[in-house]
Amino acid sequence: MTRRPFTLTRPAVPDTAVVVASPHSGRAYDWHLRRDSVLDDVALRSSEDAFVDLLLQDVPSHGAPLLAAEVPRAFVDLNRAPEELDPALVRDVPKGGTNPRVSSGLGVIPRVVAQGRAIYSGKISREEARARIEQVWQPYHDALHRLMDEAYAREGQAILIDVHSMPHEAIAHVAGPGGQPPEIVLGDRFGASAAGEVVDAAEAVFRDLGFRVARNAPFAGAYVVQAYGDPARGRHALQVEIDRALYMDEAKVRRGAAFDGMRQRIGEAMARICEIGRAHRGRVAAE
Repeated sequence: MTRRPFTLTRPAVPDTAVVVASPHSGRAYDWHLRRDSVLDDVALRSSEDAFVDLLLQDVPSHGAPLLAAEVPRAFVDLNRAPEELDPALVRDVPKGGTNPRVSSGLGVIPRVVAQGRAIYSGKISREEARARIEQVWQPYHDALHRLMDEAYAREGQAILIDVHSMPHEAIAHVAGPGGQPPEIVLGDRFGASAAGEVVDAAEAVFRDLGFRVARNAPFAGAYVVQAYGDPARGRHALQVEIDRALYMDEAKVRRGAAFDGMRQRIGEAMARICEIGRAHRGRVAAE
């Protein structure tokens, strides 16, 4: 693989505890993946959090770093633990002991994309799986750990905002505010990955900007918020899921007419969330 695993854009002056990341928006589809996959390009992109990095492109101007994956989720999933290998895809991995995510084909090396469509016709070697983890997964998480450590050292706390997009069909029948589906779902693993004060403040930001917001249903957060969230030690991790129908044509994986307006709204939300990382400087950690 020759493509760099991620892009890190730092602010001119870092002045907030907030770190923003987009682990699933990578769209650099290596020709090897295209060659080995049985899917066409559009189907292969169906599990991608398409264009989320572009929605977030103004983050560095608000004082926070932006870490965005370049390599796509279909190649390696940065929101999974490195040991979450799928024996149905990776040769020489013992069967048993897997969790429901892995069993459904959504391990660290995904077997399927959206709607359960298989990426490959057969299996890949364990050596190939290890190479993907070493070349993509590890550098991304090394960078994310450094950013969190830097924020904590500078501000007395660190607040990771891990941004994703969700298929509209996943929330179409979820009764959110006013009985309508939520447009934003905040996941803090039911209070385990971020202090309530931080989550309350983030929720108020999105609501004030006119979004319908839900917490932890249907997405409570996966590996990233579990691994990086330790609120008792002043490290908070919050997953943010955005309804794709708000800004893109999901079937064609194209930006929609509302994209620019949505980028402005998300940009304003991130600006206000960066303020949260200043207003509570050191205080949440001390508590």
